[in-house]
Amino acid sequence: MNHTELAALLAEPTTPLMRAALRELPPKALETLASAAEQATAQGWRQVIADRARAFADAQPDAGPQPVTAYFTTMEDSGSGASVSWSPFIAALSPTEDMPDLRHTETTARMVPFGETAQAEEDFADPQLAEALQRLAVLDPPAHTDVPCVHLPTSRVTRVRT
Repeated sequence: MNHTELAALLAEPTTPLMRAALRELPPKALETLASAAEQATAQGWRQVIADRARAFADAQPDAGPQPVTAYFTTMEDSGSGASVSWSPFIAALSPTEDMPDLRHTETTARMVPFGETAQAEEDFADPQLAEALQRLAVLDPPAHTDVPCVHLPTSRVTRVRT
């Protein structure tokens, strides 16, 4: 059996064959398998983030050097117990390797008319990117000062602190 055939079997973990095989594994092997699956899942979501960030950069008007890096910031989700997750909006595109200043320098509170938030999400949101960022935040929770960076040429997603 090659890795492609094994991947096809693992893609259906609830089939009778796979359930029987998993039941035969000792707990230590199951823990190792679960850890490897979690790491592979995080890498899969990072790839979705990189692909969606690249698609966003490619869709921008050609106004100078092609961006090399996309940056995201964190947001606090008070609805689920004040957890921190990644914002689904690209904070900055940089045509260099240097990180732009993403610190909040000023906060302006304003009243948002009913429906405007939903309209903004509909107009600007990328559901695949939002889901990937949210899932990655669950697997690898961010701190308030973390900034994920997507190096567009290599699709490498890393995290830095501001």
